[in-house]
Amino acid sequence: MRGTARAQRGTALLRTALLTAGLVTAIALPVAAQENRLPDIGSSAGGLITPAQEAEYGAMTLAQLRHYDYVLEDPLIDSWLDTLGHRLAGASDDSRRSYTFFMLRERQINAFATLGGYIGMNSGLVLAADREDEVAGVLAHEISHVTQQHVLRSVERAKQDQLPMVLAMLGAIVVAQQAGGNSSGDAAQAAIVTAMGLAQQRQINYTRSNESEADRVGMQVLSRSRFDPTGMADFFAKLQARSRANEASLFGETPDYLRSHPMTLTRITEAKDRAERLRARPEFSGGFGADHPLLPGGVRVDASTGMGPTGLFDYARERLRVLSADTPAMAIQEYEAIRRARALTDAEQYGLAVAHLRAGQPKSAMPLLTALVERRPAEAWPQLALGQAEAASGNGAAADARFEALLAKTPASRAVALTYAQVLGERSGAAAGKRAQAILRPLMGSLADDPVFQRTFARASESAGDPVRAGEAHAEAAYLSGRPELALAQLNTLKKRDDLDYYARARIDARIAAITPTVLELRRQGIRDDDLRR
Repeated sequence: MRGTARAQRGTALLRTALLTAGLVTAIALPVAAQENRLPDIGSSAGGLITPAQEAEYGAMTLAQLRHYDYVLEDPLIDSWLDTLGHRLAGASDDSRRSYTFFMLRERQINAFATLGGYIGMNSGLVLAADREDEVAGVLAHEISHVTQQHVLRSVERAKQDQLPMVLAMLGAIVVAQQAGGNSSGDAAQAAIVTAMGLAQQRQINYTRSNESEADRVGMQVLSRSRFDPTGMADFFAKLQARSRANEASLFGETPDYLRSHPMTLTRITEAKDRAERLRARPEFSGGFGADHPLLPGGVRVDASTGMGPTGLFDYARERLRVLSADTPAMAIQEYEAIRRARALTDAEQYGLAVAHLRAGQPKSAMPLLTALVERRPAEAWPQLALGQAEAASGNGAAADARFEALLAKTPASRAVALTYAQVLGERSGAAAGKRAQAILRPLMGSLADDPVFQRTFARASESAGDPVRAGEAHAEAAYLSGRPELALAQLNTLKKRDDLDYYARARIDARIAAITPTVLELRRQGIRDDDLRR
């Protein structure tokens, strides 16, 4: 297992906290006794907290997950998940809402939505799926919890004092992690258990009607965005079958997603019937029309372009198999076990090559990737991996030519730009650093909240001899990774430089002013950055 005993204690605390937080978000258990029997004639949930506060709470949760290395951050996976999620969100009843999709390292099957449109998914859910429509079905369900305001309505039922209590779960984890002692861990555990008891007492959870509504609305989203609506029903049935197999065995666990979204035969049957009705509608075969919230009645639009599956699911699943494994060697062993049973698919050969690259074995990856690129020359992911293998094997010229061709074809691609910049960052010399800066600058506005982008830009700036920009990017990466006190310390140090021009000083002053209130509030609560204290 990955990590020390201290990290494992933090894992247990985090899972407990997220389970509690799920009572306010998309992970709550439906309870039959609480099902709404009267229609909901309006709700004041939207006025409980502002959209800005929602976004702040969601960003805080993601930052803390990053801080303890639960988030799987990879340019290619992030691009795939973001594309998939926003295709679905664009077909939802609230397409103007902002969403943030992120992947977690855990191989347990789970997904959840929280305040501010932040939607997380475990790697294990993608590994359990056979096609992208199934993953899209889960995402559409979670998006529907957000658009139907189930999250805010749950908060409203809890009364206004419940929200800060649940959000404080992550603060308890920070205290336990930074103190490191057994007594502080026990105190944090006690705080979490107390909060869980209060949450249960106040019965903050989704009702069955909420789950049914998320299923119904989610399937409409799937159909509008050109995914097969049976994907949701098929995945629900698959999880129920897995649960039954585990119950009949001494091994294995019930998937976390089933604990938070219990499947009944009635629910699965209704989902299948609803999916078949949607598939039979003319909109599914020829576009979408009257049911889409943004189109006038009777108007139909051909949705054959820019919608539906991304075409990257097989590669994404195998890349996640590698990145979620405890070590690259263990990922290689998984592929060797598959190869003993049958021939590897093209996507699995790609995964094996990525595992060799991560294990520092580019020469083992080269023949796999070369053959794959010859068979599939138009697909970018194998090309990117081959460029990485060429660079790691000492053939930088071939790698640069490959990356430059990909960049010329898709200049706005997050995956291409970050992968190429990371390869350049592994070299020494100002030329490579300046080229990496030039590649990344056009994406600075859209990826400002991406810590991978900030770290990559910081390394490029260091190589290019631009320490001010490097310092700013390092501080931003620290802030986005749940370490605002470290970010503030880095900015204050940077501000003391004698070579700052007017614009750099103004940028740094503005960022210090924005981060300081957060740091002061954390200090008021007794939460300090452990590395800075040492």
